[in-house]
Amino acid sequence: MIQPETLVAPGLAASFFTREGGVSEGLYAALNCGYGSGDNPEAVRENRRRAMERMSLKPEALVTLYQIHSPTVVTVEEPWRPGESPKADGAVTSRPGIALGILTADCAPVLFADPEARVIGAAHAGWRGAFTGVLEETVAAMARLGAEPKRIRAAIGPCIAQPSYEVGPEFHARFVEADAANARFFRPSARAGHHLFDLAGYVRSRLDRLELAAIGAAGADTAADPQRWFSYRRATLAGEKDYGRLLSAIALED
Repeated sequence: MIQPETLVAPGLAASFFTREGGVSEGLYAALNCGYGSGDNPEAVRENRRRAMERMSLKPEALVTLYQIHSPTVVTVEEPWRPGESPKADGAVTSRPGIALGILTADCAPVLFADPEARVIGAAHAGWRGAFTGVLEETVAAMARLGAEPKRIRAAIGPCIAQPSYEVGPEFHARFVEADAANARFFRPSARAGHHLFDLAGYVRSRLDRLELAAIGAAGADTAADPQRWFSYRRATLAGEKDYGRLLSAIALED
């Protein structure tokens, strides 16, 4: 797992997990933490337990969302059981002992913390969620719990990088029509009319506007390294029927 430097603080645990170190097999080997995959649920449960153990937390501490690529953010007061996850793409809490989890396989997981106010957040920032404001909504929800943007630290986790992320002309047009400055996140690909999109750069630009205390990034390419990361795009291009989900999590320690 990767522990983001921007989120190293007393009373705080934050990790971006690789796919290594779990019990799942085949397409899901090894640390698949997504119940939404076709993996054996018992294997997923054990993988999530192992992840929480590495963060010195109980298995039931972990809460994940029914992610729908939206700007919707929920406030977590207590953990819920698998199958009861709300439809949302961001979560915040001020309660110690709750691990806010994000599941990804190319989208950007973003973890947040105001160590002074002891408020944390986590967001699933695929292109659609980032485009429609999930990062801003997560910070706003943290502020409602007492956090201040100028104290919030953020970390962008492993996601698909620009060399691996080819998009069509409609995708490019959507971003440039919204803001001409978004053109800087695209460069032409080998196919006519297509571009390569810098998701991490776009996410970083949205965070920069919020004037946070610090922003870090893992800098990995999930699509290019099958040993360490699950990737939806890589699985699709390979004709595989499914793919595992990576876990990113943050918690306030008791």
